[in-house]
Amino acid sequence: MVRMVPMPLPDEEKLLSRIVVNPQIFGGKPIIRGRRLAVEHILDMLAAGDSPEELLAQYPWLEPEDIRACLVYARRLVARERVAPLVVGLPAQNG
Repeated sequence: MVRMVPMPLPDEEKLLSRIVVNPQIFGGKPIIRGRRLAVEHILDMLAAGDSPEELLAQYPWLEPEDIRACLVYARRLVARERVAPLVVGLPAQNG
């Protein structure tokens, strides 16, 4: 089996610099440019069906690159995730 490794986009690091962690805001959750808007909130709103345009209208300081940064951040987290099968109920071996 061939494993595909996604190549980072040239501007990913620049986008990710928009995501910061401040222990004083939301308990250290990743936020956008030091503002009180967590990455997870942007992802929640997108998952709920809000369009990027709606988010930009709702948060006038938010920029399209901030939304892209949230998506890149989430993709990187998921790319590292591994799922191990859980085997339950194996018969005991008699010794």
